[in-house]
Amino acid sequence: MSPAVKYTLGRLGIFAVVFAATLPVPLVENIFVKAMVALLISAVLSFFLLRTWREQMNEQLAGVVEKRRAEKERLRSALAGEEDQPRP
Repeated sequence: MSPAVKYTLGRLGIFAVVFAATLPVPLVENIFVKAMVALLISAVLSFFLLRTWREQMNEQLAGVVEKRRAEKERLRSALAGEEDQPRP
């Protein structure tokens, strides 16, 4: 499974657990406020709990960016005529 998918599902899972835990708390009656509190708490928890998955996702994205940069440079040099053309 892709690191980005794992990280995203982990974030959603942590949010769902925290949101479910805030439902019976009678401090705030509004469900949207509970969702916002759950969002903030889950963001902090995922920062610490999902560090390895986040690093894996960053490495994957850095690889994709590097491939795109190399392909872009290759295309620019080909369009500029700097690339070695095979001679007939």
